[in-house]
Amino acid sequence: MHSKVVSKSGPAAHTAAIYLARAELKPVMYEGNMANGIAAGGQLTTTTDVENFPGFPAGIGGQELMEQMRAQSERFGTEIITETVSKVDLSSRPFKYWIEDEEDAAPNTASTIIIATGASARRLDLPGEEKYWQNGISACAVCDGAVPIFRNKPLVVIGGGDSAAEEAIFLTKYASKVTVLVRKDKLRASSIMAKRLTAHPKVEIMYNTVATECKGDPEKNGLLRTLAIQNVVTGETTDIDANGLFYAVGHVPATKWLHGQVLTDEEGYIKTQPGTSLTNIEGVFAAGDVQDRKYRQAITSAGSGCIAALECEKLLAEEEEAEDAPVVEAEKSNTNGAVPEYKSNPMI
Repeated sequence: MHSKVVSKSGPAAHTAAIYLARAELKPVMYEGNMANGIAAGGQLTTTTDVENFPGFPAGIGGQELMEQMRAQSERFGTEIITETVSKVDLSSRPFKYWIEDEEDAAPNTASTIIIATGASARRLDLPGEEKYWQNGISACAVCDGAVPIFRNKPLVVIGGGDSAAEEAIFLTKYASKVTVLVRKDKLRASSIMAKRLTAHPKVEIMYNTVATECKGDPEKNGLLRTLAIQNVVTGETTDIDANGLFYAVGHVPATKWLHGQVLTDEEGYIKTQPGTSLTNIEGVFAAGDVQDRKYRQAITSAGSGCIAALECEKLLAEEEEAEDAPVVEAEKSNTNGAVPEYKSNPMI
């Protein structure tokens, strides 16, 4: 039986593993094998430059950052298994779990589990999207908006909610112009965010409009240059300049594999007690984007991984103390109150 299992391998998972390993709790990490279509290391592996993670003043590639986190986890003794946990039974401890393609085999068991399976950005599957992903197309304006290819260039945001409004306003710091494409005839954003967005001099909102194709440099690693759009009412199509395209149409937390055993909100994000990683099941903790529908940043994920590890360690320590307590009391009664380790001391 494994005593601590960390599921997935993004910043939250590796931070949790590092803390658990340094506490000599011998964590096991299932880093996933293209789980949810994303390589081990999570969404950062699809990011070219990370400029807002502390400690790297010149920035660092997303893949390189995750490789360094993985090396640090292994350095302190984390056992990393390149498999995907696809099924769990959380009805009682020790918890049972199975890896992908071995669901009919005997289960593995664990006394505690940290779920850090993340969330993936919803994509639109536009023609050209895959070619220009991270070469002009992103799902995180805060993460990528300041990189050089977007500075003083026309940028486009797709979405009509608060997230789209916030990202568009953020991008105005760097863009020459920000165009917001809204499928319907009005914004879904709150009135205050809608007011800020519509009043901004660098923002143009195009209602009843959808993107139909991403176009750009034809060569490998070429950059996005234009976006084909269509008015859904008139059917009119045109191309607009777009050196950057940012999706703000939501994320999908990776929780379906839990089959409702852990309490989630209406969008599937795991519910944790405020300020903690504690779920509705004792011994099951959640960290990173799988429980964070608001910030979704590498640094906040790492912080929540630390919280999960510390709370996991605390639970295990308390349970160990509870198991040992009756023995200690018995020893005290047999030694007239003498401390147990001095029981055989001839001087007492």
